[in-house]
Amino acid sequence: MHLYSTKNKNLNIEFEEAVLRSLPQDNGLYMPHEIPLINKKDLLVLLDKSFEELSFEVAKNIIGDSIPEEILKAIVLEAINFPAPLVMLEENIYCLELFHGPTLAFKDFGARFMSRVMNYYKRENEKLFVLVATSGDTGGAVASGFYNVEGIEVVILFPKGKVSPLQQKQLTTLGKNISAIEIDGTFDDCQSIVKQAFLDEELIHKYQLSSANSINISRLIPQSFYYFNALRQLEDISDVVFVVPSGNFGNLTAGILAQKMGLPIKHFVAATNINDVVPEYIKNGHYNPRQSEQTISNAMDVGNPSNFYRMETLYGSTWNTVKENVSAYAFTDGETKNAMKEIHDKYGYIIDPHGAVAYLGALKYKLDSGHNGPTIFMETAHPSKFMETVESVLNIKIEIPERLASLSEKNETFTILHNDYNEFKNWFIKKYH
Repeated sequence: MHLYSTKNKNLNIEFEEAVLRSLPQDNGLYMPHEIPLINKKDLLVLLDKSFEELSFEVAKNIIGDSIPEEILKAIVLEAINFPAPLVMLEENIYCLELFHGPTLAFKDFGARFMSRVMNYYKRENEKLFVLVATSGDTGGAVASGFYNVEGIEVVILFPKGKVSPLQQKQLTTLGKNISAIEIDGTFDDCQSIVKQAFLDEELIHKYQLSSANSINISRLIPQSFYYFNALRQLEDISDVVFVVPSGNFGNLTAGILAQKMGLPIKHFVAATNINDVVPEYIKNGHYNPRQSEQTISNAMDVGNPSNFYRMETLYGSTWNTVKENVSAYAFTDGETKNAMKEIHDKYGYIIDPHGAVAYLGALKYKLDSGHNGPTIFMETAHPSKFMETVESVLNIKIEIPERLASLSEKNETFTILHNDYNEFKNWFIKKYH
């Protein structure tokens, strides 16, 4: 597998370098030069396999011989050891549940796969430092996926007061090789600090740095697996539309990768909260990043989504092509709360705010387009992770799975820093001198 930068098509590097470096020096994003197409006959065979076997075949298809086949299979089978069931709410409206992993969020797919790939590639007797910014679920999934992995130190930056209490506990209570930093700012500020670190000559000369955000290509590849798995659970795989709750747009970009590999996805819908930079782009062709605003669907509080440039590149960097393949809608907190109530009242189904935004996107697209085929929207986190919001909106008590409930007894340990790159850099050098 060879990759280029979204800012330099002539760049040609190996998968190992892309995984360990995360970002090219030109501050672009790594993309595969080739996305091998799976023909229709092989695709039908693939969709008849188990989720684990299917995931391995998809990984092998795109990664090629960059990782020996037997090692890649072991990585996939160990990482993807939980289901992603498709739940039918009514005819042709399905919810894809992506919260059955250890941290109850879809980020488990990427984090578990990535931690094992990095462990395979990292240099012996040399520490690898993984930097990650989180708007909510990434931090917990990365902390869990990399916890106690020998030779890897993880530093997680999260925005003060902008992640749920249980999300925060997932990344501040582990200790050992996991360090958490509260930044007095937004997710975009955290992400900016991480990106600056990868362009800092002093740091990258002294430390082997990598990232576990979706800027790292090895985070996106496993997220393509569950698109294949969703179609595997349908009788009719023609005319399928995916509705993706979107913040940094890694999830949707992974879907486009699956589409480019041959998965027959008719259309994508990006559903966002009021941080509507991409819906505005789809509407008028102008991409204008801005400071994010806080909402109840906090994982989507992103004002400058990194993966926009990957999405654009995959569709040929032209607005018309993006618009043909992706619709985008934005919804307020009030609309999100009403959708949570509607889903509970109508189907007896409890959904978190991010899934509710995706449900709204599904209804809006069906109304606008007249689409009558299967519409799959994604539920990306277990509702108990947003217990305060869900219980207040639905006026019910929800059960917290044991692996989350046990966190309430644990003490948090984290560092508080201002939104200042130099302050972060000084902290990092002092801690890991």
